[in-house]
Amino acid sequence: MMADLNAPLEREIRRIISVAGAMPVSEYMALCLGHPEHGYYMTRDPLGAQGDFTTAPEISQMFGELIGLWSAAAWHHMGKPEAVNLIELGPGRGTMMNDALRAAKVLPGFRNAVKLHLVEISPALQKRQRQSFEGVDVHVTWHESLNDVPDGPCIILANEFFDALPVHQAVRTDGAWHERVIAIDDNDELAFGAAREPLAHFEKFLPPQIRSAPDGSVFEWRNDAAAYEIGRRLARDRGVALIIDYGHERSDIGDTLQAVSGHTYSDPLIGPGLADITAHVDFQALAAATDSIGARVHGPLEQGEFLRRLGIANRANALKANAAHRSEEIDAAVARLTGAGTENMGRLFKVLGLSHGDLKALPGFD
Repeated sequence: MMADLNAPLEREIRRIISVAGAMPVSEYMALCLGHPEHGYYMTRDPLGAQGDFTTAPEISQMFGELIGLWSAAAWHHMGKPEAVNLIELGPGRGTMMNDALRAAKVLPGFRNAVKLHLVEISPALQKRQRQSFEGVDVHVTWHESLNDVPDGPCIILANEFFDALPVHQAVRTDGAWHERVIAIDDNDELAFGAAREPLAHFEKFLPPQIRSAPDGSVFEWRNDAAAYEIGRRLARDRGVALIIDYGHERSDIGDTLQAVSGHTYSDPLIGPGLADITAHVDFQALAAATDSIGARVHGPLEQGEFLRRLGIANRANALKANAAHRSEEIDAAVARLTGAGTENMGRLFKVLGLSHGDLKALPGFD
């Protein structure tokens, strides 16, 4: 691996390590994505064919439309409050929300109740979102954090948001768990290592199936602050949430840290700030965090199953009836969104529903 000294962020990371010592993986990931000057999300629009990766809303309008109809149905389950905060965490280019609002026009009462709140830290993406929502007949407010969104009945949507939150890693060495870190090796390259001292009392917080993992195993976890804030709002304000991301249903060992640049996987230690860095979402841990603060958990389901339950086949047929020349394109999009296999999203991506404790059923999960 060769250093990329043309990456300004690498020079900054090297400086920090030289002063403070080896850097936890979570701190490295946070800098790579959110450094105010050189962070990946702060400087570019990463989406689409000309970017580094493609999300489900960019594959087909059907995805956002079904999420819009789900939101309208969830609002009905909530008792149709006169005003509802429709909140999206990490809205990308605004594609999903635009498609969702268009589909939700079938229920005018819902559209009239919506106050739209977008949580976005990226100046580049916020600029794209402002362009996307020009002329939309819903009031839009931007925030840097969910904590800044006003209280009140809410519907929270998060598609590929949690995978980009900084992840901690621990590696088991000589029978003990040590935090995984980024250091500078003997060849003057950024390299993974392990903190000298083991993590105190770490094993008692681990799921039982992880505690006896063999040496060399890697375990990942995230700060629960975002999950707690979602759970708090839902439990207090009679809200609902839909979290869609790639990951595993049960907590497990494994190093899932990955970098993507130009739609190709790359080494996360090369060119920090120049590639997207993510890690799989632990849905068991996410559900447990929200449940612990009073939210009701629904699912998770595989994305393919969830979209089929929402009627993606019927929506595809309706689109093909009005645009027969696009039939192959539409079928390919359905396969990408719902199919199995490494090239598709249907099984790798999971969908977690969350709600106020009194809401015992949510659309698609009942």
